[in-house]
Amino acid sequence: MKTRDPRRLAMAAGLLVLAPMCAEYATGYDDSTGDPLALAAGLLIFGPLYGAPALLIRETARRLGMSWPGILALAAAFGVLQAGVVDQSMFSEGYRDIPYWEEMVRPTYVAPLGLAAHTTLSFVAGHAVWSFGVPIALTEGLNPRLSRTPWLRTPGLVTAAALYLAAAALVLRDHLRTEDEHAAAAQIGGSLAAVALLVLFALSRRSRDPVVRNGAVRNGVVRNGAVRDGAAPRPFAVAAGGLVAGLVFDFLPSTWAGVAAGLAVMALCGAAAVRLARSPEWTIRHAAALAAGALTARAVVGFFAVPLGEVPTVAKYAHNVAFVAGAVLLGVLAARRRGAA
Repeated sequence: MKTRDPRRLAMAAGLLVLAPMCAEYATGYDDSTGDPLALAAGLLIFGPLYGAPALLIRETARRLGMSWPGILALAAAFGVLQAGVVDQSMFSEGYRDIPYWEEMVRPTYVAPLGLAAHTTLSFVAGHAVWSFGVPIALTEGLNPRLSRTPWLRTPGLVTAAALYLAAAALVLRDHLRTEDEHAAAAQIGGSLAAVALLVLFALSRRSRDPVVRNGAVRNGVVRNGAVRDGAAPRPFAVAAGGLVAGLVFDFLPSTWAGVAAGLAVMALCGAAAVRLARSPEWTIRHAAALAAGALTARAVVGFFAVPLGEVPTVAKYAHNVAFVAGAVLLGVLAARRRGAA
């Protein structure tokens, strides 16, 4: 009988915790900022709400041999589900009485759809990249030898799905009870249709990576052209690129020009990453470095964020410093890891 590998459970547990920290805590926008007890208590909801989907996305991708475009498509699907159906913030003109909400929504509001292009892009891209993509890449980077193998068995997958559904139901119930604005049936239907399309796209993105399919690469050349000769930049340079791209994206204005620029940043980053990843020198260390750079950018943005509620200045900046240091440390640890991937 095959014994359970504790390293895989440790990796799964790490992702369960890291995902909500990347999604909710990195910028320090809430009144829990700088309060260790409140942050730990928040994981009881945020862990299932973000960590469980991150595990489900990662396990599905590794079982089906999906490439990173497929992973990010699944992550975007969860992002649409979260913002469009669960907390319905995508369709709100005054979400939870947040003072600056109207400033984010009004400039790009599309009345027939009942949503703003800026917040929709921010929510979906933010979830796809920071809530799910970044923690998956960083966690895998900490143990390259286990990066292509499943970490959970069927009971673990069922538990993760149950945890997510329970947390999502609690958030939806709270929204329906405490908010006046609720998504219309057509908006929920449109969100679910978008989720379905993203999932179908993800399922079509089976990896052609010869490391996954054939177990080896010779001289950086394969018949299907997935890998080619060429040098990949050092992980540090990749992390710097992720940092710059993340900062640019986060500081774009909530205008139509900002939306266009955000789409351009995403397209350029995606094209660059796809091109670089075709090099035989590209490893999981590079993917983790890119994620670490993006996470560091999100943590740096936290210095400029004004938390909701009363947060002591010392606690706020201690929180920001801790998360910047944590993002850098995770990147350094992943960049120094060795092993097949």
